[in-house]
Amino acid sequence: MEDQTLLPHLFRTEYRNIVSVLCYLFGIQHIEIAEDLVSDTFLSATELWSLQGVPDNPRAWLYAVAKNKTKNYLKRNSLFENRLSKEITYSADKSEEMEIDLSEKNIADSQLAMIFTICNPCNAPEAQIALALNLLCGFGGQEIADAFLTNKEVIYKRINRAKEKLKEANIKIEQPTVAEINDRLETVLKTLYLLFSEGYYSTSQDTPLRKDLCSEAMRLTILLIENKATNKPAANALLALMCFHASRFEARTNEKGEAILYEDQDQTLWNKELIETGKAYLNRASTGDELTKYHLEAGIAYWHTQKEDTAEKWENILSLYNSLLILEYSPIAALNRTFALSKAHGKKVAILEAEKLKLTDNPFYFSLLGNLYSELDNEKAIQHFETALRLTNSAGDKLTLTKNIQRLKEAKAVNNKPA
Repeated sequence: MEDQTLLPHLFRTEYRNIVSVLCYLFGIQHIEIAEDLVSDTFLSATELWSLQGVPDNPRAWLYAVAKNKTKNYLKRNSLFENRLSKEITYSADKSEEMEIDLSEKNIADSQLAMIFTICNPCNAPEAQIALALNLLCGFGGQEIADAFLTNKEVIYKRINRAKEKLKEANIKIEQPTVAEINDRLETVLKTLYLLFSEGYYSTSQDTPLRKDLCSEAMRLTILLIENKATNKPAANALLALMCFHASRFEARTNEKGEAILYEDQDQTLWNKELIETGKAYLNRASTGDELTKYHLEAGIAYWHTQKEDTAEKWENILSLYNSLLILEYSPIAALNRTFALSKAHGKKVAILEAEKLKLTDNPFYFSLLGNLYSELDNEKAIQHFETALRLTNSAGDKLTLTKNIQRLKEAKAVNNKPA
């Protein structure tokens, strides 16, 4: 890796590790001190590496400097040390210096504890996601703002409010008990699901950023699965869902950012390794008698990775959507179901079901209707595409809708030509 890209890469991968360990050590009330110490570590790296060159083991260098800065801070700040004296416990003799444990196991334990701390219902879902991106994933304010299509001042306020709420509630950063896992794993999985969706369905044109969001959601879900206490069927189902979706990432848009409809995707771009990985996690998720929305959505996503356009495929997808809507109704799931319905039973049946939804402020609703009416009633199809065009904020979707409208108008003009 080139020197100019190494430090940003390390900031993304190591900032979160060191911050998690120090937060786990210090507690939620001192979260900013942990962040400052780690930021100061990377500032030192920026200054010294530019003069002396990159060390042979950059990761070890960062860990060593972070440890020393933490120990020095504790030594010179007696007030902080006194406040922490009752909170920090360690096995070393009091005459010895405190050991900052940056082993892989303690990093994993710290990140797991942080996941359950951040995904606390005292904060709204969007605040949990922003805080997770910042503390657990190493994203800066501007990157998070780009993902949410807002400005960084809004994001900084959201993150700071989220931290304050955790402090006010005196949430402890600790390994979750079995009872806490049972009570709060659903909230954690929901946050990771939303984090992945933020990347997968984002209207941002920054493709690398969107991929990073998905990758981080998958990394944190793997962290849950690698821990025996949180390795639950629902977590495996969620990771299977992520793998299936991520396998088609490259085929979903073209080089201009235009959305490519499922049936028009280049299947050679689908990632076969991720599909096989998803199948393995879905099999693991099938143990026990628990059935969650993640199981059903993973099943739907699995069938979308099967190339053959068969009646069995679409009947299975339709059946899974029916079960999903019974388990947890959502207008978007109902909207997606109508596409499966059109493939299984024809466009006319699907139009009747779609029009019952009346999602009149949703551009995807009108885009779907436009596709369903195409070739049946091109005039209505054009009207629906034009409504979707007015409602969407996505530049890529606007290009796709404009092309659809143009295509139908050209077909209309050809048909109206005198023989």
